[in-house]
Amino acid sequence: MPIEVREITSGEALRYKQFFMAGLIQDEEAFRISPGDEINAPFPTSDKADSFTLGAYENKILLGVASFQRDGQNREKLRHKGLIIRMYVAPQSRRKGIGNLLLLELVKRIRQIKDIEIVWLTVVSNNRAAKSLYEKHGFKIFSLELKAIKWKGKYFNESSMALEL
Repeated sequence: MPIEVREITSGEALRYKQFFMAGLIQDEEAFRISPGDEINAPFPTSDKADSFTLGAYENKILLGVASFQRDGQNREKLRHKGLIIRMYVAPQSRRKGIGNLLLLELVKRIRQIKDIEIVWLTVVSNNRAAKSLYEKHGFKIFSLELKAIKWKGKYFNESSMALEL
C-alpha cells in the first residue's frame, strides 16, 4: 500500500504525542528536547496554513512526522522566515523514502505561503542521514553551534540549515 502524507491536526494530538514521545525515548540523542520536556508540551503547531504538522502513514499506521511554523508569528520583521521542527521517522520505517516524502510535501506546502522567503531548521551535527536528506532538498548549512545540547553528560553540536525559496 502506498505511503499517504497528510496533515495531523491538534485534534489528533494524543496519537501524535505517543508517536513522538516514543521517538524521543528511542532516539534521544537526535533531539534538542527530552521526553521530560514533551510530557506537558502542547501540540507543536496551530492548524493554520503557516503552522502545520504532517504525518506519513501506511495502512493508517503513523511512520513519520514533521512540523512547520512561521518564525516571528507576532513580529512583522521576522514573518518572512519559517522553521521546520520535530522531523522524525520511526527506525523501522527508515531508508524507505518516508523522510523524503515528508520533506517534499512540507516544502511544497511552504512554497504556497506567499510571503515565506526562507526556511531553516536545526539538526544534530552527527546525524549524517538527516543532513544528507536536507541537503538533497537544497538546504545549506549556515552555522554550527558547538556544545548546543548537553544530555546525560555528553555534548552535541548542532548545525543550522536554510533553504531559500
